Amino acid sequence: MEGGRRFKSQETMAVKSVTQSAPPPRSMASTRTSFENPKIPFAVVLLLADALLVSLIIAYVPYTKIDWDAYMSQISGFLGGERDYKNLKGDTGPLVYPAGFLYVYSAFQYVTGGEVYPAQVLFGVLYIINLAIVLSIYVKTDLLPWWALCLLSLSKRVHSIFVLRLFNDCVAMMLLHASLLLLMHQRWNLGLIIFSGAVSIKMNVLLYAPPLLLLMLKAMDITGVLWALAGAALVQILLGLPFLVSHPVAYVARAFNLGRVFIHFWSVNFKFVPEQVFISKGFAISLLVTHLILLISFANYRWCKHEGGLLNFLHSRYVSTKLRFALFFSSSPIKKSDKSSSSSIRILTKEHIVTTMLVGNFIGILCARSLHYQFYSWYFYSLPYLLWRTRYPTLLRVILFMGVEFCWNIYPSNSHSSLLLLCLHLIILWGLWAAPPEYPYAQHESLTHKDE
Repeated sequence: MEGGRRFKSQETMAVKSVTQSAPPPRSMASTRTSFENPKIPFAVVLLLADALLVSLIIAYVPYTKIDWDAYMSQISGFLGGERDYKNLKGDTGPLVYPAGFLYVYSAFQYVTGGEVYPAQVLFGVLYIINLAIVLSIYVKTDLLPWWALCLLSLSKRVHSIFVLRLFNDCVAMMLLHASLLLLMHQRWNLGLIIFSGAVSIKMNVLLYAPPLLLLMLKAMDITGVLWALAGAALVQILLGLPFLVSHPVAYVARAFNLGRVFIHFWSVNFKFVPEQVFISKGFAISLLVTHLILLISFANYRWCKHEGGLLNFLHSRYVSTKLRFALFFSSSPIKKSDKSSSSSIRILTKEHIVTTMLVGNFIGILCARSLHYQFYSWYFYSLPYLLWRTRYPTLLRVILFMGVEFCWNIYPSNSHSSLLLLCLHLIILWGLWAAPPEYPYAQHESLTHKDE
């Protein structure tokens, strides 16, 4: 009995160390029902108005031929039986996306017949679905004032990316936003499966992976984390199976190539950097190091502040996991009751989940060597949230938003616009760093019952 109590005491101390700070009192706004929230009817009206705008864009704004024909050429090869990624090519070059892209765009080709106009209509529907998901995230986090939701529909560039360019970034980000909405509702396993599906469309979604892993470690025990990761990995294996069986090296090398060097001319950011420096390995490594330093700094001083820092949090999770295994293999007669009572319930707040994910992605955007115009969709929908997470005055928030949109609408980009974009990103990042971190846990139950 004494050994069992010692295990219980040590594990309780380990968990208490990751929840040092007491949660702040809940605000009245967070207790409002959905029927009392004025943002919901406003979001519905905004969605209908944007649907009308998308219809007008499709009807009256000329389509821009960029990647759709190339996508269809790559899909034709796949549907024709080609399974070697080296032989799947289009007008813009070889196929460089994972297998999920082929399945999704094969379905698009079947629905649209490969024609541009029905594809635009289809992407218009995708745009509205994506916006509805994003609005749901914003309404549930209840961070922005109602009028600021309009910012989500004010991007000329994003409308163009969806219905005038038909990029696969649109599909990937729609799935990512759906995954984020599931994570907000503590649906971690299903959220990871949808997240993996988004990665299978385009690998930029992996920018969310580091903060997502940290959130999983907070919300689940190590067994739950491993099961969720296994499910995500299984999605990648199943989708890539036809290529992994026949030409595995070509598939992995092409679909998951992390070393691609983008053309300097098309970059929206770092255009002020000389081309020879831009394409150099040293510049890429310096950005990667900066990326890692920023992620670790935010994880230690912001995302894990209430747990005593990143190292303390990871150590606590290690101790907790170690004690769980010790209890599992213990011969103590109270092993079963200890095991059942040692299940930790840590429900993360919606705000903490969204903030951690969006800030982690934004750090990746800041440190990306090259951002093409379609890459704006990777973080545009997070901008209002990130700006309202800062303590900046509302006027400055709006100016920063408009400044970023202005930079993305300059074509072609130049050294001045790219330098301005970097400065705006740094100002936003500083505001996020200076903002007080929210308490991460909505509910926390002790790992142990009181000794009788």
